[in-house]
Amino acid sequence: MPSSPAQMALGRARSPALVLAAAVLGALCVVALSEDEQLENLRFVQHAQDAPLVSHYNYIVVGGGTSGCPLAATLSEHSRVLLLERGGLPYRNMSNQEHFTDALADTSLASPAQRFVSTDGVVNARARVLGGGSCLNAGFYTRASNEYVRTAGWDAGLVNSSYRWVERALVFRPDVPPWQAALRDALLEAGVTPDNGFTFDHVTGTKIGGTIFDNNGQRHTAADFLRHARPRGLTVVLYATVSRVLFRSQEGVPYPVAYGVVFADPLGVQHRVYLRDGGKNEVILSAGTLGSPQLLMLSGVGPQVHLEAHGIQVLVDQPMVGQGVADNPMNSVFIPSPVPVGLSLVQVVGITKSGSFIEGVSGSEFGIPVSDGARRLASFGLFSPQTGQLGTLPPGQRTPEALQRAAEAMRRLDRRAFRGGFILEKILGPVSTGHIELRSTDPRANPAVTFNYFQEAEDLERCVRGIQTIERVIQSRAFSNFTYANTTVESIFTDSANFPVNLLPRHVNDSRSPEQYCRETVMTIWHYHGGCHVGAVVDDNYRVFGVRGLRVIDSSTFRYSPGTNPQATVMMLGRYMGIKIQAERWRK
Repeated sequence: MPSSPAQMALGRARSPALVLAAAVLGALCVVALSEDEQLENLRFVQHAQDAPLVSHYNYIVVGGGTSGCPLAATLSEHSRVLLLERGGLPYRNMSNQEHFTDALADTSLASPAQRFVSTDGVVNARARVLGGGSCLNAGFYTRASNEYVRTAGWDAGLVNSSYRWVERALVFRPDVPPWQAALRDALLEAGVTPDNGFTFDHVTGTKIGGTIFDNNGQRHTAADFLRHARPRGLTVVLYATVSRVLFRSQEGVPYPVAYGVVFADPLGVQHRVYLRDGGKNEVILSAGTLGSPQLLMLSGVGPQVHLEAHGIQVLVDQPMVGQGVADNPMNSVFIPSPVPVGLSLVQVVGITKSGSFIEGVSGSEFGIPVSDGARRLASFGLFSPQTGQLGTLPPGQRTPEALQRAAEAMRRLDRRAFRGGFILEKILGPVSTGHIELRSTDPRANPAVTFNYFQEAEDLERCVRGIQTIERVIQSRAFSNFTYANTTVESIFTDSANFPVNLLPRHVNDSRSPEQYCRETVMTIWHYHGGCHVGAVVDDNYRVFGVRGLRVIDSSTFRYSPGTNPQATVMMLGRYMGIKIQAERWRK
């Protein structure tokens, strides 16, 4: 059977150059952040080098990410709050402040994400920027299901009002271009019903969700919440790497009591931040699924044998710290298109009854670095060379020159090879879990992470059902304008199976079972969670067991990923717990 122009182009390009070219090809999004009202113009934002060596606050929030920003903004309404972020601003124009310019010139600080490879062989990225993962993701916004809220034991009324607070600040209704409309109609034709229209709710069927990209294509992030903070109540310190939580004994208290943190600025100078006097002042970890368990262990709270192996003094033997870590496995297929396809991020999702979620991204450019007047638009996304899975260039070799060579290599290839879109499949849960361990006592280093993708048969079965749904979508009448008439489903999946999406070994054969496709093309979609589970590491109010004055409020407390995309619920949790903590503070 004749190959399509896209298949021929891809076939000619299968070489080391394709590894780089495909990385640029797949960039989900162009980060075009608003340059007006930028946070660096707010007086409460400062560089770690400008921070005092000793300071005192009511609340110390570690991690200015998806949960930490709304949490800090909420707590600042009535208290003095310090928000410590190890990365920089998500905005472009920072030339007004010398320190920011210097920091951006330092490649160890400038990248908004740290790439790493899990022990499973899957390329991953960890956000390192104010706003966290909301600065890097595809921008899709959808709430958790009502069942998820009930199981979590949350107050449904406060949950809904917290979601609405988030939505007023940075959520928009997307314009649905033809490719996304075709995907929606194809999902319905494939049996993912009913048509739920536009909604934030998590309900079975096909729907259009919200987005954090506005109608001008500009990304809004969790950092936007800080504009709602009380300026006198909040200090944000950037490029601050927290090394440990400080604990002391207190008369009449049987547990170690958190009373501050230590952080280093980029020059290595150590700063100490203490809680003000008062029993209701707290340290709150919002450093994410990787960061919060890591920081607990560096502070002496974790599995005794593991901590002792790294020479860490054990304060609390807590074997469940770092356990139960999971990531929703994702698989994708690239659908070459005979017609030009406009750029679109995730806007439509099919929520199947079998426990798989189907989404799509499209575009002829896929985030190629471009110049728009005086502004530089950078590409950060699932498949970008900076942070994504298709960019398998080792992190140490990801210099600006190497990334530029990748973009140039793509431009030399047949443009038809990059015309089309990706249909993504990911699963509910998952059931399979892994763990996090320290590699060293260096807080700047990523911990060792094992997710155990598809270890449980239930997860693999859900993936197979999802792949079968994608096959029906590709073959549907609704999607026919965006597929070559002479291309088979088998050839499309074979081409996608050859993309360098991970570092796992491949089994070369003429036909792949859906199970093999799931295992060999697994990627992350950055929906990490676990490691500080409620009921195992923290209580229902997110207080860490075995110590006082310390909470964890982020995705590390989740047993399962909420909804199809977790960012809405992580943002909601920051606002939700901020309100609850304030109420506790004033309660006698």
